[in-house]
Amino acid sequence: MNRIRRYLGVVAALGGALLSLAVAAPAAFAAPATFPPPDPAPGQESVTRTIVEAGMPAWQIILIAVGAAVVAAIAAVLADRAWAARHSGAHGPAWAARRGVTARAD
Repeated sequence: MNRIRRYLGVVAALGGALLSLAVAAPAAFAAPATFPPPDPAPGQESVTRTIVEAGMPAWQIILIAVGAAVVAAIAAVLADRAWAARHSGAHGPAWAARRGVTARAD
């Protein structure tokens, strides 16, 4: 039964990756719309002004990095606690009795 769940998990992960690629592909290959510049009147030159010069501000990048670090830390703590509970028999005596598990001396 564990093998089937593992295989289904792998298939689900691959399906999710394929779905995310299918969703992101149109945006990745999109070309910016180019419009012909308006014809200037005789004797006038066209002036091009840059409105946006840079990408994302540094404070937003720092905020994203801090948020990702906090999420990773929380996930690591939860995974460690789940692993410790699974290997220490911390589910309680009722759980152990139902499953016929005896206490381990690790």
